Amino acid sequence: MTEGQVLDIVRDAIYNIIICAAPLLLISLIVGLIVSIFQTVTSIQEQTLTFVPKIVAVFLGMLIFGAFILTTLTDYMTELWTNFSTFLG
Repeated sequence: MTEGQVLDIVRDAIYNIIICAAPLLLISLIVGLIVSIFQTVTSIQEQTLTFVPKIVAVFLGMLIFGAFILTTLTDYMTELWTNFSTFLG
């Protein structure tokens, strides 16, 4: 296995991590921003008010994007195992 192959595998792994995490992170960011604006307007400073909606939103996001994430990771692992013999030389 050459250094170039290792770098390609690592690059693809990082890309897949970003692609799989992005939808859930964006959902959490948007919900956090909305709750923060709501807290600023109403002057309520309750920690659970920011935590619970994010958890619920991320859970719903996992239900919606779970198939996409699983397919992306499965395709990447299948590609790795398919090319395993070429990595060994």
